[in-house]
Amino acid sequence: MPRTPSSGTPYGRALARLARRDHSEQEIRRALRRDGFADDAIEETVARLRRERYLDDASFAARLARSRLAHAGVGRNRVRLELRKKGVRRTTAEAGLKEALTEVPEAEVLERVARRFWKSRQADEPERRLRRLWAFLVRRGFPADLVHSRLRALWPRWGDALEGLEPEEETGA
Repeated sequence: MPRTPSSGTPYGRALARLARRDHSEQEIRRALRRDGFADDAIEETVARLRRERYLDDASFAARLARSRLAHAGVGRNRVRLELRKKGVRRTTAEAGLKEALTEVPEAEVLERVARRFWKSRQADEPERRLRRLWAFLVRRGFPADLVHSRLRALWPRWGDALEGLEPEEETGA
């Protein structure tokens, strides 16, 4: 019969964290380091969790990206930044993001967020509202060129208000 891990061991602490929510390998390492565990014990724990499939950064990246796109109303750039802050490697983050984008169309998410913003700002004149919406969507992590094209398609009557709001260069952060 398997022994129940103690919450005083690095493995027990890591499992307790993973029971609450998904974590990246780097998040687990940082948490265990903060808890005062030795580096070799941390690496052994991470390797064990990976073997037992409790930790998998590729799956974590895809799940987090899918969730943020579908439910938080943010774009790929914001998701990419969040994954990098959580310690997911760039290539793993990009692969997870790519997988999520096949399941959750970013243009549809952008349109949903844009329509909600548009309805909530009815006191503003349409041209001003459209410029503010453009800035809002770019700050939420949607690519500027996608924002530009979708807003022109949604509100063609006021598309001139977008003149001068040039799409920023994609950095691929």
